[in-house]
Amino acid sequence: MSAAKVKMREKKMRNQPASVQYSASPRHEESSAQKNGGAAPFTGGGGGGGDAGGGRSGPFGVHPNTERSKSPQPRGGWVRGHHKDGGGYAKEMPNQITAGAFATARASEVRTMLKAATKTTGSSHVFGALPKHMRRRAMSHNTKRLPCRLRDVANRMRAKSLQADPSKKKKQVSKCRSRKARRRHGDLLLEFNRRQRKNKWLETHIWHAKRFHMEKKWGYCLGVRPTYKCYRASYRAMSSHCLMQDLSYYCCIELQGEEDTLLASLSQLTSKEAGPTFAAALSLSGQRQGSVDVYRAGQYPLQPLGPVTFLWRPRAQGSTHRQLWIWVHPTIKQDLLPELQAVCQCDEAVLPPAVTPAEVVPALEPEPEPEKTPESKPTTGTKRKRTFKDAREPSAKMILGDGTRSPTTPVTWKSSSNGIVISDLTMEIVRYRLIGPQSHSVLAATLEAATACDGKDASHPSFLWWPEHCKNESQMNLHRQQADVFHLLKGIYSSGELPSGAVLGLTVDDPRLTLPTKRVKASPCVKQAQDGEEEKRRELMLRGPPAHCGQSSLWESSVRDNVTDNKISNKLLNHMRSELLVPGSRLSRTPPQGRVPVLLVHQPGKQVGHDMTSWGAGWDLLLPKGWGMAFWVPLVYRGVRVGGLSMSLKHSQNKGAAHFPHDYPDCPAGARFQEEQEAQLLGKFKRYPPAKRNNYIKHGCLAPFYCPWQQLAEEWELIAREEGRLTESADAAMEVAAVVAPREDVAVTKPPGRVTVLRNRKSLRLLSGWCTPTSSKGQRAPRGRAVPPLDGAASARFLSAHAMSLAWVRLSLLTKGKPELHAMVCVPTAADLMLLDTEPVGSGPQEPPHKDHFKGPFRCRKKDAKAAAAAAASSSRSDKTAGKESDPPAAPAGLKSSPDLASGVWPDPLPSIASHCSRVTLGWVTQGDFSLSAGRGEALGLVSVAGLLDALAGQPARRRGTLLLRNPTSLHYRFAKVNLEV
Repeated sequence: MSAAKVKMREKKMRNQPASVQYSASPRHEESSAQKNGGAAPFTGGGGGGGDAGGGRSGPFGVHPNTERSKSPQPRGGWVRGHHKDGGGYAKEMPNQITAGAFATARASEVRTMLKAATKTTGSSHVFGALPKHMRRRAMSHNTKRLPCRLRDVANRMRAKSLQADPSKKKKQVSKCRSRKARRRHGDLLLEFNRRQRKNKWLETHIWHAKRFHMEKKWGYCLGVRPTYKCYRASYRAMSSHCLMQDLSYYCCIELQGEEDTLLASLSQLTSKEAGPTFAAALSLSGQRQGSVDVYRAGQYPLQPLGPVTFLWRPRAQGSTHRQLWIWVHPTIKQDLLPELQAVCQCDEAVLPPAVTPAEVVPALEPEPEPEKTPESKPTTGTKRKRTFKDAREPSAKMILGDGTRSPTTPVTWKSSSNGIVISDLTMEIVRYRLIGPQSHSVLAATLEAATACDGKDASHPSFLWWPEHCKNESQMNLHRQQADVFHLLKGIYSSGELPSGAVLGLTVDDPRLTLPTKRVKASPCVKQAQDGEEEKRRELMLRGPPAHCGQSSLWESSVRDNVTDNKISNKLLNHMRSELLVPGSRLSRTPPQGRVPVLLVHQPGKQVGHDMTSWGAGWDLLLPKGWGMAFWVPLVYRGVRVGGLSMSLKHSQNKGAAHFPHDYPDCPAGARFQEEQEAQLLGKFKRYPPAKRNNYIKHGCLAPFYCPWQQLAEEWELIAREEGRLTESADAAMEVAAVVAPREDVAVTKPPGRVTVLRNRKSLRLLSGWCTPTSSKGQRAPRGRAVPPLDGAASARFLSAHAMSLAWVRLSLLTKGKPELHAMVCVPTAADLMLLDTEPVGSGPQEPPHKDHFKGPFRCRKKDAKAAAAAAASSSRSDKTAGKESDPPAAPAGLKSSPDLASGVWPDPLPSIASHCSRVTLGWVTQGDFSLSAGRGEALGLVSVAGLLDALAGQPARRRGTLLLRNPTSLHYRFAKVNLEV
């Protein structure tokens, strides 16, 4: 038999019963053999016992009546195919058998056969009894998909499994909760309200969730980027038309009190050295919006909190009581609010009134519940019908405002000594930002000044705010002036022509009343104006709207609540449209509930540099809560493009401005962001296979996932202090490398100060003059008064106050290249500057590859404990014998024990940062990309002030301000021009 046939036979006989033999005495065996024809005892060898007489040949003989006695040793068992000589089977039936012995042998074989047939092979599931082509994965979840003959067994196995582990029990879902039932309006609102308990939703959340990638950040669910490709389209919108963002996640803190008291309290948080404060004249009058960097009380220039924008309410005639709105990023609120309460002495919390939510309002006359009878119980599989009692219950309402805040949490604090009141207006005001030169055109096409009430409506008392507002003639005169100024905005070509921070209050009609039937693109309406109107337009472009035009009813909390509570529902509005004679036309009479107070705040564009000034200017639209989607959809129908958080970062990059919290490492929020970013980047790095990871040690990159600003500032401060005067940066860094490497030595010589970002305007202008600021397209002479020369005395005086400071700079590549996050900013050597003179369009120098001394220890960490111990013992013996051989630097002691370390990344503590590479390191890039506005790679980052002065002092005048950039994953340096603009 061939080997293939043997394998096939073994496969077929795998589950057959084994040979059996009943036990009997020798005498019995002999008599039985004689009675059965003289054969051997009955066996089941090879599945035998199938012949009637049992005269099958045994292993030691054959039947005497056969003619094969002279043949050689017979083949044992079953053999496939036909055999010429009969194959060892008996050809004649036996004459007689013993019934008892025969039945016993057959019973044993049948028992073995049944045991083999009922035993499952491999898996113990009942599905193994089915052929492979009939098995389905769904059978393990629904036993009704099995054949009828196997359902009972499967149900018993499932019950036994659930009894052993109750956690496997599947939650019973009622049949009445079909998808159609779950998608009912009331059920959807209840589900949405439940999902807002942990993370707040903006009013445009549902709109964004259908079109954007959403992320949970800062306690909100925010849209990061669209699901479709729109990077270049978004840039075109910011450059030529309009891009819109929802900034309602910004927190608003309201302060009320006497003007002098407020200014005295807020002055502890700011400094005039860093720029205009809360007391700036234009901002204090309410004509402009201001921005300022706030610090902890009395701690300037240390312990900054971050940037804020503020808006004063215009002064009321004959009153010194003022109202101030401070808009902060949600990550600053937890740090700024306690500081405001401390400086304003507002330690008395005002508890909010107890308001019962609409979802749990009890009925006026509660009826006793009827007794539950067996007939009244709903049976499984029947749908629950809505009864009349259910119809009387109040329907679910959408959460407006902060849904995560408890109703008993105080949001107002007052002072008993100075009368200041602080209120937290988070999520109480909706804020949209429109970026682009045609932002004002989009607003002019979407908004229309509110029409005055009819005489009949104004004569009768009303619970609405607008009819009562129309009764005051002075307020209506102010409304007409604001409407005239808004009408002048339609004739302006670009939003950048207006003064930055201009404020305009207005009351508009419901924009849903003028919603176009299809999406259109708003365009500027520049016409030949009359002489008087042209003069007003020029005055508006020069000085902005008057201060009294910044007044708005949006400042009043009672008006905001009235407008929110009496908003026209979409259902009622659609019903009113259906009754129009001409479909698509506007309603002839605006409903009295359709007047909304708004505030328009101008946002400045690019304010640094000499090219593309006022790029990215636009408007902010402030609304009362509840009206978010009523304004969002009409604005989208005017052709705006919607952006997310990623576009906010790109907007800051193109403007050359710092973005919070990415570019504020000295603030608590910036430090927290850097830790989160490091964990995110390191986790992404570890998810790659080891063979696909970048070896940052070989690239000479000490910190690819974070920027150790404190260590960098300490090293450069130590360099400047040790030398006493500024020398060549490379030599100075190399001389003190041995002292700087262990960071504990720095703490022994001098307690390390806290690193800060330089924000002193006077010092920044001086440093900017020394850097010879240039644009991205060529070098230009600095404007303003003459700058003193950069010598040893001037740099020493400057470093005496700012040795531990970082400077915010903008870097423009001179050749090709694209800066990346955490790219290193380095100082070129004299040979590098000569290379730039000989090859202006050259690629730049290269960093020699570094040696990875940690590759061996990481390999040893993968071995088991015994192999590692043996390797350590052998290495110790080799060290004793060969003491003259030089070994590479040893790895840190905790390298093998720490499970969080990854190969290719330098473990803590880091060596000297400044002198680790062949070019001295000054800082790192926090924002970098190819700039579509400049047409080349641009980066924004922070550098050490001491290191920058050291580099500028050693460069020739015509090459002053030339630095090098190197990405973490590259060994190639790129030449860049530093720009420090104030």
